[in-house]
Amino acid sequence: MQFTPRLQQLLQALRSLPGVGNKTAQRMAFHLLERNREGALALATALEAAVHEVRRCERCRMFAEAGLCTICAAAGRDAGILCVVESPADVMAIEESASYRGRYFVLHGRLSPLDGIGPEELGIDQFTALLSGAGVQEIILATSATVEGEATAAYLASLAAEQGKRATRIAHGVPIGGELEYVDSSTLSRAIAARTTVAAGGSRGG
Repeated sequence: MQFTPRLQQLLQALRSLPGVGNKTAQRMAFHLLERNREGALALATALEAAVHEVRRCERCRMFAEAGLCTICAAAGRDAGILCVVESPADVMAIEESASYRGRYFVLHGRLSPLDGIGPEELGIDQFTALLSGAGVQEIILATSATVEGEATAAYLASLAAEQGKRATRIAHGVPIGGELEYVDSSTLSRAIAARTTVAAGGSRGG
């Protein structure tokens, strides 16, 4: 069946979401158009506003609507500890565990030369600038337990060593090959508490 041009455009837009294929996109589109057009308009308005107004925090690269995100702007956070994660979803997972009161740095990815993702794409210049400050004493490497995540952690540990900062790695309970955002809160809390020191090393290549 040939859909109308506007409907085809909607389906194509929905398929850009992770995990959404043709059938799922059709179900979403048909539901919104058949039963919830008011909700569809609210979704479109919220999405447009977010695209134009949500940016990256000047300090940690988390999503923000002002210069600093709410975490960086909070007076009660421990500025001496910096937890490095791959995505904003990882920040939310750690925050839900209620086991960490330091600050974050969000890479928005991990080193993957085959995909064209090197240090520049991960904001490494901004990361090293944070390290050079006197406030940060420990870097918690909370990248995923994948090959790329481990390589990224090793690279960041070498940068921390150059600045004389302690680098630790989250530990027990995070499965090999696992994504941080899918780990339950109690397991993640134990992993942060049982973090281990990371020796400097790893490739500098991007």
